Amino acid sequence: MFTYILKRLLIMIPTLFGITIVTFIIINLAPGSPIEQKIQQMKFGGMGHENSGSGKGGDKSSAVSEEVIEALKKQYGFDKPIHVRYWIWLKNIAHLDFGESFTYEEPVMDVIVSKIPVSLQFGVVSLIMSYLVCVVLGVMKAVKHGSTFDHVTSFILFVLYSIPDFMLAILLIVYFAGGSFYNWFPMGELYSDNYYDLTLWGKIFDRVHHFILPLICYMIGSFTVLSLLMKNSLLDEIKKDYIRTARAKGLDEKKVYLKHALRNALIPIVTGIGGFISVFFAGSIILESIFQLDGMGLLGYKSILQRDYNVIMGIIFIESVLLLVGNLISDMAYIAVDPRIDFK
Repeated sequence: MFTYILKRLLIMIPTLFGITIVTFIIINLAPGSPIEQKIQQMKFGGMGHENSGSGKGGDKSSAVSEEVIEALKKQYGFDKPIHVRYWIWLKNIAHLDFGESFTYEEPVMDVIVSKIPVSLQFGVVSLIMSYLVCVVLGVMKAVKHGSTFDHVTSFILFVLYSIPDFMLAILLIVYFAGGSFYNWFPMGELYSDNYYDLTLWGKIFDRVHHFILPLICYMIGSFTVLSLLMKNSLLDEIKKDYIRTARAKGLDEKKVYLKHALRNALIPIVTGIGGFISVFFAGSIILESIFQLDGMGLLGYKSILQRDYNVIMGIIFIESVLLLVGNLISDMAYIAVDPRIDFK
């Protein structure tokens, strides 16, 4: 097992190298560099002079000289060839230095760390809630397969699955967050302005109050898939010979399901645990925009629009590391669930 983990860790190095070099080339060759963004800001900043002077004089005042452009290129490091810039970026990464954000004018790591808590909280809570509810619901549906409970819950799950998360978010806001009907839940941020003045239970209630609507939207995408996957996986297991043998020995039906079949049925479920690690970090662009949550998803979206290359590269690098580590954790989870699995 140690040898397998070591191999996987070594494979991560060229994989990360490939991801970063492809990403670096793509974003640097895309139109609308930070230099162009800055030049546009300078031109729009000179529009007041343009309006106050004559036509030709206004055009000159809004023009940006070559000296200024060269100075901007040197400031942002664009005076060097792309392969030299990538090599400099790669050397800095060895010290976890992602450079400085062009937009926020702060170290990229500080910008990212300031946004992580929002996405991380929703990611962790949605993972725990999804697996707790979906595993239990999937087992109940398998035990009561073909019953009224199974048909009703399947209908509800498919209805929920058919609703896009952004559409559900809009509907929840309109109906329950002061849109046009009820004002039961707050909008924006993770807590109220008077949060630090509240008691412990007041703080817990305030957090839950802010979490409910976004959390529903975060969970809806995986809720149906996980529940039906758990049900179908358990139904497949109870058809196998070792389950028939357990039943033939006269074991209680609950013990057959929960002790013998459930553990093996969990194997397909644990495959998604590792992938959730990157989801914790990435957040959701749409949901964070709709619910006014300043998290990682919104940061990535704004960084792309503003061509903040250092922030984009920092986000992609960290997400890639988390995804690779998550895949390794999924393999470890296989062994925890079924010791018969042996990776060599």
